[in-house]
Amino acid sequence: MTVNFSIEYFTRWGERLCLVCADKVYPMSWGAGNIWSVSIKNCPSSLLEDYSYVLYQGELVARTEWEHHHRSAAQLKSSAGTAASKVIHVKDSWNDCPIPGCPFPRKHSAEIFDRPGFRGAGTAVPVFSLRSDEGFGVGEFNDIPAFADWAARTGQCIIQLLPINDTTRKGTWSDSYPYNPISSFALHPMYVHLPDVGIKPDAEYRKLQKELNAKPFVDYPKVVALKDRYLRKAFAEFGAKEMASRAFKVFAAANADWLDAYAAYCAKRDASEENFYRWVQWHLDRQLSSAVKYAHSKGVYLKGDLPIGVGRDSVDACSFPKLFNLDQNAGAPPDYFSSEGQNWGFPTYNWDEMARDGYDWWKRRLRKMSEYFDAFRIDHILGFFRIWEIPSEFSGGLLGHFNPALPYSRDEIVAMGLPIIGLFIEDQRKPGWFHPLISPDTSGLEPWQKERFDALYTDFFYHRHDAFWKFGALRKLPHLLSATGMLACGEDLGMVPDCVSEVMDSQKILSLEMARMDKGHEWPYLSVCATSSHDMTGIRLWDSDDRTPAECRDILWSHLSSGSMLAIFPIQDWLSMDGALRAADPKAERINDPADPDNKWRWRMHLSTAQLLDSASFCTSVASLIADSGRKVQSS
Repeated sequence: MTVNFSIEYFTRWGERLCLVCADKVYPMSWGAGNIWSVSIKNCPSSLLEDYSYVLYQGELVARTEWEHHHRSAAQLKSSAGTAASKVIHVKDSWNDCPIPGCPFPRKHSAEIFDRPGFRGAGTAVPVFSLRSDEGFGVGEFNDIPAFADWAARTGQCIIQLLPINDTTRKGTWSDSYPYNPISSFALHPMYVHLPDVGIKPDAEYRKLQKELNAKPFVDYPKVVALKDRYLRKAFAEFGAKEMASRAFKVFAAANADWLDAYAAYCAKRDASEENFYRWVQWHLDRQLSSAVKYAHSKGVYLKGDLPIGVGRDSVDACSFPKLFNLDQNAGAPPDYFSSEGQNWGFPTYNWDEMARDGYDWWKRRLRKMSEYFDAFRIDHILGFFRIWEIPSEFSGGLLGHFNPALPYSRDEIVAMGLPIIGLFIEDQRKPGWFHPLISPDTSGLEPWQKERFDALYTDFFYHRHDAFWKFGALRKLPHLLSATGMLACGEDLGMVPDCVSEVMDSQKILSLEMARMDKGHEWPYLSVCATSSHDMTGIRLWDSDDRTPAECRDILWSHLSSGSMLAIFPIQDWLSMDGALRAADPKAERINDPADPDNKWRWRMHLSTAQLLDSASFCTSVASLIADSGRKVQSS
């Protein structure tokens, strides 16, 4: 059928309206009475169940609707046109935010975030770090409900997790790094609760469970190997019957765009059967979805983590090699976390290629996340502006450069009277053009040369690219943010150019504020304040050998009483204010050391979620702090 869309909208010079339907952008035509219209031929009625209008200013999205339009079959039948002609006329009005005082341009799936003046509190904890007697040496999706009970009891509204995607390559400690997934869609099999897939806890199971749970940390290689063994046993017994069920078939069909490639990848890796991996993902999805539903029933929402990169050997890179620069590594220049810079080892993005289909891979990735999460942390949001790119022949992070960037030509450098060797690195894509080194050797320069280079260095790293990077980010982010109803929070720490805060503010992306990495300004309302991160030591070691519980409580209070919309603290920092519950060794609580390439991601809570709930005095202390700060959320 042909569908004629029309909407009244008053535009200014240079603005134009477009219809977005099934992620395809249809330019609209302006007519009398400020009516914008477009006709779509051979338009299936299913596409009308979700579509929206977008205002463009040149190449950039200037405005999006509060929420999408959703037309049912009954609404279409009652609209103008006849069934015989198969022409339907759809007349719309722009969807504005109906909530006075709401700071956001787009509706969130968790309505609590859109309440004017809302301030909430939460806890950051990796799933693998959760502890319970029912677990199998590692936190599982089934442990989330009990932790949500604790959060609800203390007046919290959000639990922040580390990435939960599958990272399995060889099952060794190197696979424990959660920011190097083999798939941006598949969940990690280690989070499965084995009894719920049919494994009966016999004597052998109980013995292994007891041994693994007695360890103070997650024994990643052993847990992964044993869970794989039990999963294969369950698949052999129940797999065929369960895959014949309607529930499995619906899941497999709905996720085929990534699940089939993932299953083929894993089957090739293990010389195994593809359906095994589809079946495992089905169970993981069921268990996580159930945990999310329970948390929501308690008024607790989940915040996920979107890694900025994917492995060069991942399903994503293998399936869509044109979307990545496979001859380059992503990383970070020297910063608070690492004086030598960081080389993360995964490829950079080919953004020009990604733009050709409207960033479809990113949208699909985010929509999968939104099935489980109500908010998400954009890991290293600077990567959407520029990435620290290191040629693959270099192992460190110092010999990198920003991409995209505006390098200097050889003639420009010579005209300034500066040498190239020791100060600049050549761009591999543009021979004859050079980037200043992040750690240059200026020892041999004349005073006037050093002064000139210092001015160039400051301009290059802090000013030269502002408009350039701002334009690039605004080409990408509005499309991605409109793909789901998740609340977006950006990790904007480190060497941050001014344009980043401008773009985040325009798109209403919450910034990350930490007293330990002060940005020199008052924390804005649209921010997440945190005491620590997984890359840091906890507040007990903040300029101290071990801060007292009272000192830790004061630090927590200073963050809770801030104007930030969300205050989210690592569980280690919450526990630090209780002398009876805090861990014996604060150094052992650190999850990751970015300067250590061999870091093992294995930290596990020394208390179970049941013990947290049973600690009445601690729960009262947390609840009182949250209530006194005006961040309490009533549990259901």
